Amino acid sequence: MAGQHLTAVEEAISHILAQAKALTGSETVPLADSLGRVLAEDHHVPADVPPADNSAVDGYALRTQDLVANQPLPVSARVPAGQAPMAIEPGTAVRIFTGSEIPAGANAVVMQERVEATDAGVVIVADVSDGQNIRRRGQDLRQDDLALARGIRIRPQEMGLLASMGIARVPVIPRLKVAILSTGDELVEPGTALQPGQIYNTNRFTLLGLLAEIGCDVVLCETLRDTREVTQTTLKRAANEADLVITSGGVSVGEEDHVRAVLEESGELSLWRMAIKPGKPLAFGSIDGTPVLGLPGNPAAVLVTFLVVGIPYIRKRQGVTDYRVYGEPLPAAFSVDSASIRKEFVRARKELNGQQMSVAAYPNQSSGMLSSACWADGLAVVPEHTTITPGDIITYYSFAELLG
Repeated sequence: MAGQHLTAVEEAISHILAQAKALTGSETVPLADSLGRVLAEDHHVPADVPPADNSAVDGYALRTQDLVANQPLPVSARVPAGQAPMAIEPGTAVRIFTGSEIPAGANAVVMQERVEATDAGVVIVADVSDGQNIRRRGQDLRQDDLALARGIRIRPQEMGLLASMGIARVPVIPRLKVAILSTGDELVEPGTALQPGQIYNTNRFTLLGLLAEIGCDVVLCETLRDTREVTQTTLKRAANEADLVITSGGVSVGEEDHVRAVLEESGELSLWRMAIKPGKPLAFGSIDGTPVLGLPGNPAAVLVTFLVVGIPYIRKRQGVTDYRVYGEPLPAAFSVDSASIRKEFVRARKELNGQQMSVAAYPNQSSGMLSSACWADGLAVVPEHTTITPGDIITYYSFAELLG
C-alpha cells in the first residue's frame, strides 16, 4: 500500500495510467450508431474520394482553349449530379451542377454568376484558369492511404469520413463496463422524503452522467450500507460483473470508511491520498483482479477527481490513443492568498473583461458545493505552494476538453 504521504497529482495519474490495460477484442456496429465509439482497426481508403473530378459550383464546364472574348459558347449538354456525362464537344459549354462529374475534355468550370446567357449560348464575363472550380479525383482521400487509425474516438466528422469511403458497419472496441457503488447509511434516492440525518445521493447521478458522456456501460449501481461485510460482499460482486468499479466515499480515515479497509484486506490498495484539492482521499487498487477507483465522498470532489484522474484512465482502457488534455493559458481574475501543499482545481469560467478573456473563480470552493460546478465552465489550476494575483497566467481546462 502507498504510504500516508500525499501523492502528487502527476505521480498519481502516471501510476494509475500504468495500470490501465486497454480492452481487447472488437464488435461491429452500424455507422449510424458509432458516435463516441473507439475504432478497433485502422481504416485505409478503398477507393479515391471523390471517385472522379467533379464541379465545386453550379455553372458551366468548358475547355479554356475554346474561349474567345465576348463570343458565346453554345450549350451542348446538361449534366445533373449523379449522371455520368459524355465527353464535351469542342467549342461548346456543358451546363453542370455542384457535385456533377466533369465531362472528359473539360478543364474548367465557370460559376453561373460569371456567365451571361444568350440565344446563341453563354458568354463568359470573368477570367478563367485551368482547373478552376474543379474538385479533383482523390483530392480528399487517395486509395490505400491511412484514413483513420485504430484508437481514434469517432466524432460526427469521422462518421462522415467513413461514410465517404462507403463503410456501413464499423469495428469498434467494446464499451467499458463500470459499476458505481455509493457508500453511506445517510444516502437516500431523489424522490424520497428526507428523514433527520439523511441526504440525497448526489454522486450516483453525477457519475451516471459522466460515464454516459464518455461512452461507458453502467452494469451495477448500488448504495452500500456502512458495514465491512456488506462492503466486501458487494465489491466482490461488482468486480465479477464489471471492468472497473468506481466507489464514492468510504476511502477516508473514519471508522465507517470501509472501502479502503476492504481493499487493503481482501484486494490491493496501491494508491491512497493524493495532493489534490478538492479530493485528497482518493484511492486506487483492485479486488479479485478488477480495478477499483475510490473517489471521495464530497460531491464537488467526486466531479473534480473523476475529470482529472478518472477520465484519462478510462480513455486508455477504452483504447483511445490520445487522451491528453492541454488546457489554455489565461490571466486569472481571482486571487489566492494562501499557498497550499496540494494542487487545486478551481471551479471557474472564462469571462470577457473589456477586450481580454480571463478566468473567474466561483467565490466558494467548498468540496461539498456542486452548485459551483453548474456555474463554472471548467477548472483553473492553482499549482502547489503558489499564490495567485489577478493577472497571473494560469492554466484553464474547459469541461468540454476534460470530457474529451
